[in-house]
Amino acid sequence: MIIFLYGDDSYRAKEKLNEIVAQYKAVKKSALNLISVDVKETDFAGFYNHFKISAMFAQTKLVVVKNLFADKIFQEEFIKEIKKLQSLKDVIVIYEPEAPDQRLKLFKVLLKETKCQEFKLLDNKGIKTWAQKEVEKLGSKINNDALDLLVSYVGSDLWRLAGELQKLVSYKTGSTIQKMDVELLVKPNLQTDIFKTIDALAQKDIKLALTLLHKHLAGDDNPLYLLSMIAFQFKNLLMVKELSEKGLMYASIVKQSGLHPFVVKKSYFLCRQFSFEELKNIYRQIFQIDSDIKIGKVDAETALDLFVASI
Repeated sequence: MIIFLYGDDSYRAKEKLNEIVAQYKAVKKSALNLISVDVKETDFAGFYNHFKISAMFAQTKLVVVKNLFADKIFQEEFIKEIKKLQSLKDVIVIYEPEAPDQRLKLFKVLLKETKCQEFKLLDNKGIKTWAQKEVEKLGSKINNDALDLLVSYVGSDLWRLAGELQKLVSYKTGSTIQKMDVELLVKPNLQTDIFKTIDALAQKDIKLALTLLHKHLAGDDNPLYLLSMIAFQFKNLLMVKELSEKGLMYASIVKQSGLHPFVVKKSYFLCRQFSFEELKNIYRQIFQIDSDIKIGKVDAETALDLFVASI
């Protein structure tokens, strides 16, 4: 049997892999036939030898294969032998730490020939449900307003969210996690907060946009780095706006733009607040501000304030 675990949500894919490994250890009571193969560190012959040397009555092996998509020659050999591998009594689990290129022949073959499980990024509701369960596993509780704030700070990165939850649970030592605890211990994701700033700009809420901007500056974020992040987000808005005006839907925009689904989702709704010409003009303005700052024509913080006020 071959199991294929993949998707944008590498955290839950890894959780599933850990679950399979734990079940195997519980049944076999030994890790002697648990084998890990990293394609970046071996060739196909070395991988295939694990199945040739088994004795007739040996235990079923569990072979975990990582980074299968990292080597083209390995991929070709794997495709040639996939029917034979599928017929073995051993279990092969293919785990991809990054979302694979779905255009590749190997991906299409795996979809057809193996037992697949895709782990898509959770939506906002799904993230909160997942976080609640994690807190319960850790033997604690979290208030709804604290959870809302935490998710707004961290976004869809479950690796970071899991770490922040562990930190908060340790800090509270059994007590319910409050909003003030999140404010004290968790630093907002800069990209997430930049989205908030741009959203405020889109709503023409200059006061809120300036407040968010100065929150970053007060936290010692470099003004030029902030400007680069704003430029990056407006570039994404331009790209998504152009593709959406061509009639492409969300899934097609993700595929064609090459952007992370989280970024496309945020940009897809934000870009509706601007015309294509407005976005182009703002993008040009950012580059002019960047140039003015670098030649010393204007102070960086002042330039950011003027930029926000001009939108």
